[in-house]
Amino acid sequence: MGSHMKTTVELSDALLVEVRTIAAREGVTVRTLIEQGLRQTLNQRKQHGRFRLRKATFKGRGLSAAARGVGWEHLRALTYAGRGG
Repeated sequence: MGSHMKTTVELSDALLVEVRTIAAREGVTVRTLIEQGLRQTLNQRKQHGRFRLRKATFKGRGLSAAARGVGWEHLRALTYAGRGG
């Protein structure tokens, strides 16, 4: 077996009760369930990779004349004009 490190983890009472119940039912230790959960989470993250925001640009000529050089409040008002905002 590989090396092991001891650590302390704080869990909510409800979660620990549920984990202990499952561990007893399955005949495994709480440590085993924690390790399984961590491995599963790490594997899922490796599979999904980094989040990438899709490119959502559009062709245009920048801000309209009414929006150039104005503050945020005015831009917001222009954006939501006629849309209940």
